[in-house]
Amino acid sequence: MDIPKMVLFDYGQTLFAEQTFDGVKGTEAVLLYAVKNKYHLSAEQVQARANELNQELGRFLPGKRHVMQIEVPNTMFTPYLYESLGIEIALSNAEIDTVFWNAAAPGVPTEGIKDFLVYLKSKGIRTGVISNISYAPAVVAERINRMLPENDFEFIITSSNYMFRKPNKRIFELALEKAGLHPEQVWYIGDQYECDVKGSLNAGLMPIWYIGAIDLPYTEDNEILTITDWKELRRRMEEEWKEEHLI
Repeated sequence: MDIPKMVLFDYGQTLFAEQTFDGVKGTEAVLLYAVKNKYHLSAEQVQARANELNQELGRFLPGKRHVMQIEVPNTMFTPYLYESLGIEIALSNAEIDTVFWNAAAPGVPTEGIKDFLVYLKSKGIRTGVISNISYAPAVVAERINRMLPENDFEFIITSSNYMFRKPNKRIFELALEKAGLHPEQVWYIGDQYECDVKGSLNAGLMPIWYIGAIDLPYTEDNEILTITDWKELRRRMEEEWKEEHLI
């Protein structure tokens, strides 16, 4: 296990745990800003329509998140959803994202991630983020920077901004270009086996499978370094580097 030049992280269930998602609650929060609701639709009715559209588009299908490799960002989805239902919201698309997300899935940093980021920084290891996420890039960055002020991320790459979704290797190649590094110099840590582990491996990075906040059933892969908490990873890193006289 060589010392990496950079470690890249997934967002959901890796940097942050979002164990609950309540779309109705998110929609209720957004509808508080409605200046027009032509058909007097409830949050439940609006969310039901959103669910229909998501099903039609193949978005957010459990166990099949890796199939859809082109993102449909909320900046496209949300205007269609509300305007097609005769609803006008007195917020920008990014503000709608913020209001909806904060109410539907508040999220908290995974246990130990703050200390692990500080540790990486102390070792001079660069960090960044690649996330399959439909929320606006600025909204994602604001949440990460607000709740993880310890971070020193050089970039936050979201599929909502760059079109491609993991496991498509193009989004990993974009990160490598931004970092100015070769694949073998970079680790990628995420919770989704198909998107994160196989995707980063196919792009030539070293994958680490973080299952400490996983929200889907999984089958173990003994060929992949798998961790349940950040202290465990730090301990394994230090033990191996000491044995190899790298630190």
